[in-house]
Amino acid sequence: MSAAAPSSSSIGRDIAQIVLSSRPISWINTAFPFAAAYLLTAREIDLTLVIGTLYFLIPYNLAMYGINDVFDYASDLANPRKGGIEGALLAPRIHRATLWAAAATNLPFLVYLVVVGNPASWLWLAVSVFAVIAYSAPVLRFKERPFLDSVTSSTHFVSPAVVGLALAGAPVTAGAVITLGAFFLWGMAAHAFGAVQDIGPDREAGISSIATVIGARSTVRLSLSLWVVAGVAMLLTPWPGPLAAVLALPYVVNAAPWWNVTDETSASTNRAWRRFIALNYFAGFLATMILILAWVS
Repeated sequence: MSAAAPSSSSIGRDIAQIVLSSRPISWINTAFPFAAAYLLTAREIDLTLVIGTLYFLIPYNLAMYGINDVFDYASDLANPRKGGIEGALLAPRIHRATLWAAAATNLPFLVYLVVVGNPASWLWLAVSVFAVIAYSAPVLRFKERPFLDSVTSSTHFVSPAVVGLALAGAPVTAGAVITLGAFFLWGMAAHAFGAVQDIGPDREAGISSIATVIGARSTVRLSLSLWVVAGVAMLLTPWPGPLAAVLALPYVVNAAPWWNVTDETSASTNRAWRRFIALNYFAGFLATMILILAWVS
């Protein structure tokens, strides 16, 4: 007998799971850097801004997190954080569909961005896409290469901004380089701190990360140091950039109570991580105000 065709309700649930795997709560974290960088440079809303923002809002995140959820399924089963806003548990039967969905949604946008782009934007777009794939895909698995895992994760969030600047033809200035460098340090700090809560499940699954290698306490202290350096770096940028230095403070305050965390109590940092997700929206609001000030000044 042939297998029964899937019902519309089951297809709908599968699609919902695939969408959930893209972490909708975090979509803005990659779309905003692109849109802000492009808009401040081009000074106009055009088709490239709209399409680029849509790309980094949804398809990019579906590729980044969907690939991760497919190839991390076995270890995610043992991770109590998975199965909600912090990561989907994709049923094995929709793994192939998730990978196809990521490819199908990314390709048209990438073609457009290449057609309207230039050598600089092509380079950074390639870096961005490679980092998304390399983080989780078999063989490469940068997420299991300590320190490179944090570097790659930060690239996921900084590279959209660089792509936006390159597409709009922004000049390379000291202020832009420092701002992107500070953003990169922020991204590394965020990834490293997030890895602390998974030390237990990662070690049980044989997964290496920056946190499993140097331990919970050292990782938290490294993250705090990176956030502080990122904030100080913004003081060196042209006005109104120095105002962004205060954006580091909420993250420092949020993580500081875990200065002496141990590997045994590392899972408790999940409380701070959940606040971190909310802090991103607060920091994004303040960053928007600063960008508006930069626009009118």
